Amino acid sequence: MKSKKQSRRSFVAAFSTVAVSVAFRPIGHCGEAKPGTRSDHPTPRPGVDASHVLSEEVLANYPDAKSAYEGIRQIPQIADGIRCHCGCKDIPGYYSLLTCYEEGMMATMCEICQGQGRLAFRLHNSGRTLDQIRAAIDARYA
Repeated sequence: MKSKKQSRRSFVAAFSTVAVSVAFRPIGHCGEAKPGTRSDHPTPRPGVDASHVLSEEVLANYPDAKSAYEGIRQIPQIADGIRCHCGCKDIPGYYSLLTCYEEGMMATMCEICQGQGRLAFRLHNSGRTLDQIRAAIDARYA
């Protein structure tokens, strides 16, 4: 069998292509590739409410997250219809952006969860539909 020798130039070119594609892939909160596609938002569950969203007392040590939590408490039915783009979709028990604001405390430290929550709240208050909010979040975070 004849072995092909690879020139240094072709090796560097091939390595550079791989390195660039890895370096510029979309990543999630924990460095993982963003899961799913833009169309995989969950269906809001009937009767969902904000009863599991972290309380203000629990958030005392997370002042930067308080406003995002306040907004989500007011729109749980909207947040439950949005997929978070930070990479938390693969966490066991995850359902929607609302999940990020519940017991797991994901949104206390994740700027993507907080940003999506604030954007969803602001757009909902300006009269946008869930589909319009999803499209805006996808355009900004996907």
